[in-house]
Amino acid sequence: MRALILAAGLGTRLQPITNLKPKALVEINGITLLEFTIRRLIKSGFDHIIINVHHFADQIINFLNEKNNFGIEIEISDERDLLLDTGGGFKKASWFFDDGKPFLIHNVDILSDFDITQLHDFHLNSNSIATLAVQERKSSRYFLFDEDKYLCGWENVKTNKRKIARQPKGKLAQLAFSGIHIANPSIFKLMPPEKVFSIVDFYLSIASQNRISYFDHSNSLFIDLGKTENLTEAEKIFNKNF
Repeated sequence: MRALILAAGLGTRLQPITNLKPKALVEINGITLLEFTIRRLIKSGFDHIIINVHHFADQIINFLNEKNNFGIEIEISDERDLLLDTGGGFKKASWFFDDGKPFLIHNVDILSDFDITQLHDFHLNSNSIATLAVQERKSSRYFLFDEDKYLCGWENVKTNKRKIARQPKGKLAQLAFSGIHIANPSIFKLMPPEKVFSIVDFYLSIASQNRISYFDHSNSLFIDLGKTENLTEAEKIFNKNF
C-alpha cells in the first residue's frame, strides 16, 4: 500500500525548535516525528511512501539515508523551490500513486493510535472518493457532516467563519479533522490548475458533487504535535503506550 507523509511545513508553531531543524525531525523521547510516522505506517502494511519536503529538506533526506529508508521504498517530493500548501503538496506527489489503488495521506505532526487498516477498509466499503479521520473533540475548526456522513461544510468557531459546500440532510455534526485521510487516485482529475492550495478548500470545492465521508476514531488517542505545549504531554504518553 502507498502513502504520502506531509512534512514540508515550516513548523512555525514549534519555534524556536524549528529554527534549526524541520518539524519532521523534532523528537519525542529521542524518536523523530518522521520515524514514528513511518514505523506506524509500515506496521499498518504501507511499504511505498512518498514524503514532501521544503523546510530544512536536506536534513530530512540525510536522515532517511542514514536509516536506509527503513527498509522500504521511500521517495521525496521536493518543494524546496516553492512551498505548495497541503493541497498543492498532495497534487505534486500524484505521480507516485499510479497503481490505481486508494492511498493514505498523513500529517507528520500527528500522534495517534487508532488502527489505520480499519480506516483503509472502511474507505474501501464507503463508495467515497475520500474518507477523513475525525474525532468529537474540542477544536477551533471543524468539518461539518450531515446525517448521511457526507462532507457538507467547514467552520471556524473562533472567527465565526462558515462555508457550506452542499445542502445537508438533517442536522450537521461538528467533527475535528485529525490530519489523516485516504483517497482514490481519481481525485487528482478534480484538482485545480493552481500549484498552491489548501486540501481543506479543495475538499469543500468538490463536496457538492462527490461523496467525502468520515471515519470516527473518537475513542482513540490524538495529539497535535505541531504545538510546543503538546510535546511534553506526548513524551509521557509515548513512554506508556508505544
